[in-house]
Amino acid sequence: MSDFHYGGTDEESAEIKKLNAEVLEDTDNFENWEKLVRAAEALEGGLNRNSSPQAIATTRDAYDRFLAKFPLLFGYWKKYADLEFSIAGTEAAEMVFERGVASIATSVDLWTDYCSFKVETSHDPDVIRELFERGAVAVGLDFLAHPFWDKYLEFEDRVEAQDKIFGILTRVVKIPMHQYARYFERFRQLAHNRPLPELLPAETLAQFRNEVINESAGFQAGPKGEMEIERDIRAKIDNFNLEIFARTQAETTKRWTYESEIKRPYFHVTELDHQQLANWRKYLDFEEAEGDYTRVVFLYERCLVTCAFYDEFWFRYARWMSSKERKEEEVRNIYQRASTIYVPISRPGIRLQYAYFEEMSERVDLARDIHQAILDRMPGHVETIISWANLERRQNGLEAAIEVYKAQIDSPAVDIYSKAAFVVEWAILLWKIQGSAEEARQVFQKNKQWYPESRHFWAKYMEFELAQPTSSATESEHYERLKQVHDDMIKSSMTLDTKKAISNVYLTYLQERGTKEAMKEFLQIDRELNGPISVQPPHIKSDPSTKALENGSVVPGLVDAASLRKGEVHYSTYFQQRRDLPVNAQGLASFH
Repeated sequence: MSDFHYGGTDEESAEIKKLNAEVLEDTDNFENWEKLVRAAEALEGGLNRNSSPQAIATTRDAYDRFLAKFPLLFGYWKKYADLEFSIAGTEAAEMVFERGVASIATSVDLWTDYCSFKVETSHDPDVIRELFERGAVAVGLDFLAHPFWDKYLEFEDRVEAQDKIFGILTRVVKIPMHQYARYFERFRQLAHNRPLPELLPAETLAQFRNEVINESAGFQAGPKGEMEIERDIRAKIDNFNLEIFARTQAETTKRWTYESEIKRPYFHVTELDHQQLANWRKYLDFEEAEGDYTRVVFLYERCLVTCAFYDEFWFRYARWMSSKERKEEEVRNIYQRASTIYVPISRPGIRLQYAYFEEMSERVDLARDIHQAILDRMPGHVETIISWANLERRQNGLEAAIEVYKAQIDSPAVDIYSKAAFVVEWAILLWKIQGSAEEARQVFQKNKQWYPESRHFWAKYMEFELAQPTSSATESEHYERLKQVHDDMIKSSMTLDTKKAISNVYLTYLQERGTKEAMKEFLQIDRELNGPISVQPPHIKSDPSTKALENGSVVPGLVDAASLRKGEVHYSTYFQQRRDLPVNAQGLASFH
């Protein structure tokens, strides 16, 4: 069977095949995607209505997959729409534009391009106006929305709808934006010639009229004529509008500090620097303090175009939204977008938070599915499995949680170091939930032979025994158990530094709770661990961290360096890993 032909010459088809393979090999590589799209566009000298069906299908497939992976690239949505217009006409291009504005609703550029396209291809002003109104809702609040508003005003100018123009300007002059003053000047000029009922709500207009009439009542010249009254009302309206201008100016000035620091307002796959992230945090703090729900939501949506790969902002958005009443679906939408499109599964914290949200919402099966989806991509992921086991414990009891751990411990797909963590969690459940320290101890004792390189296992085993209640009558038994754990740990395959760290816990115990003989043992352990090599016992001298490799090969009977590193892993939850960065942090901010 011959290879599939992608269109164009054999050489072009072979190049597309090669680029497709590169994309599939590393779907996160942005440059490979760009090469594929460019090569597809260039098939047969550039696509048009006369291009072969294979070339058209290849290009559409490249764009569809590319924009499914990176839906925030507004420029590529525009290019795709232009391409469809040249191939299939207006309706096909509109479908692409609709997909684009659904994917990146806050893009001023994309909405402006879409509306411009509609103006040029439609002859129905109401249909065009409806699209502009959708755009106004989506991007009208943007600090740099002037290209969109200019295009809207240009359209109404073209159809000579002066009343519509004034209506648009009435809205725009109240929005803090970069070019607010220019719009106000035009608004003020038009206001001089518009009928009074268009200028103000009826109640405010009636109030101004009464004020003018009352002000003239004390003059001997008698009541003012209608023209004089209108003149004075217009003067009041002008002052009223100047107050609007002053408020808009003040609101614009407040935001200018933050807006001027936004160096990259669009999406890209590369990292931002710390100062950019700090500016977004401060800007969000500001808008949240201002308290306008619509403006806060819009700023979050803008932020999550630029910072789409930084899960801290998805967490923040969901937390803020969840503080509002009756916003469950909005919160769910935030979690879904973060989990399914933007935050890679290698950072599962946002997905686990989403699972907890669904569990809270009594959608337990969906919470399980979220855990399973993570494990489908990352089998044996410790934090996810512990989270899943605790989900089962909360919903179905202790045995259900233990069954999750047992299944993972028996699974050949799970590495030995992860299994050590699950044994620890199993024992802790028996100890803290069931209240049986003896059953927990049996789990530790029966499994210690399998995990000689796991720092987590031995540290938690020591911690468990140290935490058991004791008295003067039982202290000797307590000591023997701790000593046994320590002796077994010292003979394990872990590095000397790790043994020292865990031994320090035992040494502290000897100091604080030991008997008259305790210092003899204390000094012996100190000598063996911290003394020169000449006084170290054989199991310390053969520290695998220094002896594991001999001429680049693993020494028989010793643990290789990679295994030692895996054994050193500390397990924690995503919310324990959060930390505040220094205010003056410099350089690029990692996505992780």
